[in-house]
This record gives sequence, structure tokens and C-alpha cells, in this order.
Amino acid sequence: MAVEQVKGLNGLEKVLLKDSTGCSAEVYLYGGHVTSWKNDKGEELLFLSNKALFEPPKAIRGGIPICFPQFSNLGPLVAHGFARNRIWSIDTDPQIAPTPNSSGSFVDLILKPSDEDSKIWPHSFEYRLRVEVGPGGILTLTSRIRNTNSDGKSFQFTFAYHTYFSISDISEVRVEGLETLDYLDNLQERRRFTEQGDAITFEGELDRIYLEAPRKIAILDHEKNRTFVVIKDGLPDAVVWNPWDKKARAMSDFGDEEYKHMVCVEAGAIEEAVTLKPSEEWTGRLQLSLLPNTHVGGSLDLPNAL
Repeated sequence: MAVEQVKGLNGLEKVLLKDSTGCSAEVYLYGGHVTSWKNDKGEELLFLSNKALFEPPKAIRGGIPICFPQFSNLGPLVAHGFARNRIWSIDTDPQIAPTPNSSGSFVDLILKPSDEDSKIWPHSFEYRLRVEVGPGGILTLTSRIRNTNSDGKSFQFTFAYHTYFSISDISEVRVEGLETLDYLDNLQERRRFTEQGDAITFEGELDRIYLEAPRKIAILDHEKNRTFVVIKDGLPDAVVWNPWDKKARAMSDFGDEEYKHMVCVEAGAIEEAVTLKPSEEWTGRLQLSLLPNTHVGGSLDLPNAL
């Protein structure tokens, strides 16, 4: 196991994590942003745009951006909040033990509001993030957000791990585990629909918030014959997004054809905002793993390590 702090692109600080089998991840202090997750063969499992800008205050396109304290435009702040546009610190007093039975490597980061943040979102908080690469290359992100207001006031927030997965071809991918659920369609003014398919497949732009989603979701990549497994705790919703060709061409930090090789499946707390009273703490955990086949089946009998 190894944890190393080095300079990344444009001199930004990043932390490299590696487990005993060679699986790895990298985390930029800018945004508390996981930009890489590789298996023991050195294959990149996250999508990062070739046009991604590592130039604050621009958010990094790809990897796992953190949406806090606001998801999308569901509130008065800039889209997806400000956590992904801030420089985080190494947390020297994380106040949390390693994941049980863990033999992996991890880093603890912390974000507190700046004076600028307090002007646009007048609340005091501590956001602690642990990123861990565990046995078998399992990537775990644990977020703990505490209300540290001294004025006795509660606050509310929405949240998402905006995870970009690297895939062979969007037309060869299906997402299982969200069938029969209600969803809000972001392409139709967030009108509510019910998922009719036995899996989600892609034939054009798709941007949906699935409500009360199950704890486990699978992303089957038939061409690469592998399955991503998403396990989430404290995060009731799931977003599925692919911008397709027209929107891809409209994004300056995204290649025109890159939509074919990525899909976002995001664990979040979106429809109902989280409310924290003073001194209360919320935890939202995301675990990502990889299975070397796509024979998952309808029961989603998947690894359950959280």
C-alpha cells in the first residue's frame, strides 16, 4: 500500500493511492476530485475528458466531481455548488477509523467554508471526505458533512457523486437496477415518469434522476465484457446521464466524440434535500467495484462490501 502527495497538472496538488495488487486512484485537492481509478492491469476505469481543464475555478470534466451543497440548478447557487471548485486540505484529524478489515490505502480530506462561500451560502460546515482503494481495487468515497453553525440554525443541501465511467461504446452499455422506478426527466422540465424498460440503454441524450433507487446498480459493458457495480449508502437517488453528440459539441471542455466512451451514473440525495441541525452529521458513501463479466442477471446479486 502506498499514499503519495505529488504535483499534478498545472502544479495542482494530488494524492496517489495504490493497494498491494497494483490497483490505484488519484485525488486532486482541487475539488476533492477523484480523477483516476485503475485496476490491477493498469486499465483506467473512470472517464476523464481529453479537454478537461485543470484551471481553477473551472471544474474538472470527468472523474468524480462532488456536487455540494447543491445538485445542478436546484437552488440559488452556481450549478452543482462550490465544493468541486475549492481547494481542499489534507485532514490530519479525520476522527474516523479505517474501513473494517481494510488493507487498502486511503486519504482524508476536509473542506470548510471560506469567507467567499459564507457570502453565497451563509452556513458553517465541515465536510470530511475519505477516498480509499481497498482489496480487489474497490474504490470507496465516504463523505461526512457536519453542521457547525453557532447560531442554532439548521441548513439544507442536495448532493451527488457525479461519477463518469469509462466504457467501450455507449450503444453497447446497459444500466440495470433502476427498472420500474419513477424518475424526473431533466430533458422535459423534470416531469415525472416511470421507467418501462428492463434496463436503461442509450440511443440519444439521456438525463434522468431516478428516485428511491436501490442500494446497488450495475453498468454492463458488453464489448469489454465487464460490469461496474455501484453500491451507495445514505444516497436515495441515482442520476443517469449521457450528453450525446449535440450537447457534447457545445461543451468546450469535452471532445465532440467523447460521449461514446462515457456514462454518468451518479449516487445522490437530490429530490429531498438533506436537513442538518447544529452539530448533526450526515454520511453518504459510494463504493465502486468491477466484475470481469456482464452476466449479472435481474437479481443483482452483487458484491456487498459496504
